[in-house]
Amino acid sequence: MIGAPRLSVVLAVKPNHRGFGWVAFEGPFTPYDWGIVERRRRKYEGSLAALEKIIARLNPESVLLEAFERPGSKRVSRTQRVSRGMVALAADRGIDVAIYTRGDVQGCFAAVGAKTRDEIAAAVARHIDAFRHRLPKPRRAWEGGDRRLTLFAAAALVLTHYQLGASKVFEDLKLDLP
Repeated sequence: MIGAPRLSVVLAVKPNHRGFGWVAFEGPFTPYDWGIVERRRRKYEGSLAALEKIIARLNPESVLLEAFERPGSKRVSRTQRVSRGMVALAADRGIDVAIYTRGDVQGCFAAVGAKTRDEIAAAVARHIDAFRHRLPKPRRAWEGGDRRLTLFAAAALVLTHYQLGASKVFEDLKLDLP
């Protein structure tokens, strides 16, 4: 529909050791755009510059990340540094930033029996037709992780965001009842 106002965009970003995967949604069932950014050199600066371009193009209402700083975290310091930079970049532009823990994501997908990253990715693929053909095969013990999993991890963050947001709305409604 030409001239129709665009709904608010939620952008989820999942950094990894080479860049990040990202997805933008206009609603819980409406993926708008997505991609994978890889940088071989100047990973920090290149990742932030790429995210800045994505933010300028999509003008998201919120940016979502998975929790990256917690005691005993296995995340490498580079990924933590990039994540901190992404939070600062979004905040500097006046964009809301939401950070969800791995437990939040697992809790939202527990109802469909998905616990592991591969199971959650499969659940996302069942929910979002546009991602179904991008689902990698589960990795074997000797293989590294597939870069496409960052798309599914970012999409899982968006679905978690919408589910937890809806839960909060219903909790607030309960409080308003006489």
